[in-house]
Amino acid sequence: MSLAGHLLELKKRLMISAAAVVVGMVVAFAITEPIIDLLTEPIRAVAAVRGDDFALLNFETVTSGFDLRLRIAFAIGILLSAPVWLWQVWAFVMPALTRSEVRRTIAFLGAAIPLFFAGCYVGWLTMPHIVELMAQFVPEQGAQFYTASYYYDFTFKLLIVVGIAFVLPVFLVALNVAGIVSGRAILRSWRIAVLVSVIFAAIATPAADVASMAMLSGILIVLFFAAGLLSMLFDRRRTKRQDAALSAGIDLGGTPL
Repeated sequence: MSLAGHLLELKKRLMISAAAVVVGMVVAFAITEPIIDLLTEPIRAVAAVRGDDFALLNFETVTSGFDLRLRIAFAIGILLSAPVWLWQVWAFVMPALTRSEVRRTIAFLGAAIPLFFAGCYVGWLTMPHIVELMAQFVPEQGAQFYTASYYYDFTFKLLIVVGIAFVLPVFLVALNVAGIVSGRAILRSWRIAVLVSVIFAAIATPAADVASMAMLSGILIVLFFAAGLLSMLFDRRRTKRQDAALSAGIDLGGTPL
């Protein structure tokens, strides 16, 4: 296909993906009320303990309510339309891949997507503890007004960051499959991985919330060691194939490869 043909193909794929996102946003906009209800559950829990006037979700501008619903609809719309735009990306890239690259890409996505959503779920479980714990540091004379845009950004970024952190071990395995790093090298850096996991968990969770920090860092450490062990298994299989190919070359050709 010529360059112009590739550009036309890309344009078609992008337009289909954009249309799917818009449709997903329209559908998602209708369910923003229960989503906001779930998001504000920690605020209501704080208000139940400290008083109804202590914790409130604050909309500081005339359009804040609409802006919040639009941002929620956009995020959920991308999620709902994911099967469409993921297929469009795959259909555009797949013709340029070899058969082995197709298998590796499918395996990578098959592991990365569930891990990402698992990380988002862990972040969702952690978020209420963070909100409730931080509210305890507000003095009795004060009140906690949560700006709607900031509160949404805090929740959204927490879910995305934890989700990406769960996918990082898959990238380590991908680097191993590509021959860039060995499984033994990955496991040798376990001290650094443990330190980074604890620091990341400490940053992502409040310093006083030891339980959430331990849970998050523990999951990340387990995923790291799983990636290292899986990479060592791939290394062993790769070595066996190379030894078999070398032996076959010697037997058939009479001289080493």
